[in-house]
Amino acid sequence: MTQTTDQEQAPELVAAVDLGSNSFHMIVCSINNGQLKTIDRLKEMVRLASGLNEKKTLDEVTQQRALACLERFGQRIRNFPESNVRIVGTNTLRTAKNSSQFLQKAEQAIGYPIHIISGIEEARLIYQGVAHSLQSNANRRLVMDIGGGSTEYIIGTNSDPSQKESLRMGCVTVSNRFFTDGAISTQRFRKAEIYVKQQLNTYKNLFAHQQWDEAIGASGSIRAIRKVLLATGWSQGGITLEGLEKLKKHALSCKNVIELDLPDLDPERLPVFMGGLAILYATFKTLDIEKMSVSDGALREGLIYDYLGRMFNHDVRSDTAQLLAEHYHTDTHQTERIKATIDAIFKQVSPFLGAQPKVMHQYLNWAADLHEIGRNIAHSQYHKHGAYILKYGDLAGFSQQDQNLLSTLVLAHRRKIPVKKIKELPAPWNNIAVYMVIILRLAVLLQRNRSNSATPEFDISIQKKTIHIQFPENWLENAPLTQADLKQEEEYLEKADFSLQVS
Repeated sequence: MTQTTDQEQAPELVAAVDLGSNSFHMIVCSINNGQLKTIDRLKEMVRLASGLNEKKTLDEVTQQRALACLERFGQRIRNFPESNVRIVGTNTLRTAKNSSQFLQKAEQAIGYPIHIISGIEEARLIYQGVAHSLQSNANRRLVMDIGGGSTEYIIGTNSDPSQKESLRMGCVTVSNRFFTDGAISTQRFRKAEIYVKQQLNTYKNLFAHQQWDEAIGASGSIRAIRKVLLATGWSQGGITLEGLEKLKKHALSCKNVIELDLPDLDPERLPVFMGGLAILYATFKTLDIEKMSVSDGALREGLIYDYLGRMFNHDVRSDTAQLLAEHYHTDTHQTERIKATIDAIFKQVSPFLGAQPKVMHQYLNWAADLHEIGRNIAHSQYHKHGAYILKYGDLAGFSQQDQNLLSTLVLAHRRKIPVKKIKELPAPWNNIAVYMVIILRLAVLLQRNRSNSATPEFDISIQKKTIHIQFPENWLENAPLTQADLKQEEEYLEKADFSLQVS
C-alpha cells in the first residue's frame, strides 16, 4: 500500500477481505471526510481449515471452493485500484505447506495481492476493528475472537492494544478433532474443554479478569452463540456464564449437531458450532468471565481503519520501525544521513523505477532505520542477524510478505548480493527489489564515514543493468576509502549482472 499525504485526495471506495479459516469476508466502505460508511458486505463459509490434510496441505476440493468464492468477490471490486484493496490470509494459510502455490491461483481469481499476516498481527487488527465499533472509553478491555483455525485474545485501552496472543485452536479445528461428523457426548465435550484450557493456561494470569474491566467477543462463532442465547432467553443482552451452562446442558442432551434444534442458528454453522462453544465455555471458566458483550467489528473493519491510518500518515509500520530501531540502539544520526542520500538518489532515478516509487521509497526508509539492528547481537555478519529478526519477528502492521521484503533489503545491503533470494520474492518485488537493494547499498557506502560533510552532491542514473555515478571533479581522488569501496561494489554488482560506472 502507498502512504499518502493529507493533501492527496482520499479514495471514494475501499475494500478489505479476510480469508479466514472458516469464512471468507469482504467489506466495502465509502470514505467521506475521513469517515467510513459500510456500503456492502459479502460472506461465504469456505471452511478452509477443513481442507488441511495430515500433511498440512490444502486439498484440491477445498482449494476450488475457495477460488470460486474469490472469483465472486473479485467481480464486486473488479474496478478498484490496487491501492484501495487489502486482502489478508490467516491461520490456515499460515499453516498450509502449499500456501504459496494456492496464493498464486487465489490472487489470479480475485485480481489483487493477498498478504499472509501473523497471529499477533491478526490480533492487533481485530482489536482495531472492535475498538472503532464501540464508544470510546478508558476501560481496559479483553477482546476475544474465535476464528476457524485460531483464537485471539487481546487486552487494550481505547484503540491501543497492550497484550496480544493468538492460540492455534479454532471452531473448525476443535470441531474436527473432538466432534467428528457432528457427534456430541459429555466425554467429547470434556476432552475439548480440557484441550482449550491447556492451550490457554500459559496465558491465564495475563488475561485473567483482574487485568480488564469488560470482556468483548468478536467473530461469527461468538455472534452465533449470542443469537441463540438471546432467542432462547438463556442470556439477556450478551453472553453470560449462566447462559453458556444452559446451552452446554442442552447440547449434551443431543447425540449429534443435527439434533440441536436451536432458534436463530444458521444451519451452515452447525458443523463448527460445538468447537466454538467449547472454546468460549472453556475461556469463560479459565479467565473467570461472567459476562461478555459482542462487537460487530472484527478483522476486516480493523483492516479498513489500518488503511485509513496509512493514508493519513499514521502508518503503524513506521511506528514499528522506530520502536525496533530504538530497541536495538541504532545510530539515528547515521540513519538520517543514509535516508538523505536515498532521497538524493530517488530524485534522480525515480522516472526509471516505474509505477511503485513511493512504496519503494517507503520500504527503503524502513530498511535504513533497521539495517544495523543486527549489530546489537554481533558485529560480524550483522546484516544476517538483522535480516533474521525482521523475517521472523512479530512486527505490527507488516504482513509476512512485507517482512520478507524488508528482511531481504537488510540482508542485501552489504557484501554479496543474494540474487536468488531477491528473485524468490513475490511480484512485483522479484523484478524491482534489486534496484532498491542497489540504492540502499550505495547510500550506505557513501555514508561510511558517518560524517555530515563527507559526501558532495553527485549525479546518478540507472539504465536497465547499468548504474552511472558522477562526482565533482577531483573529489574521488581525495576520498580514497570511498574510491576503494566503489571499486569493490563494482565487483559485487558485476556478479549480480549489473555494471557500475563511476566518474
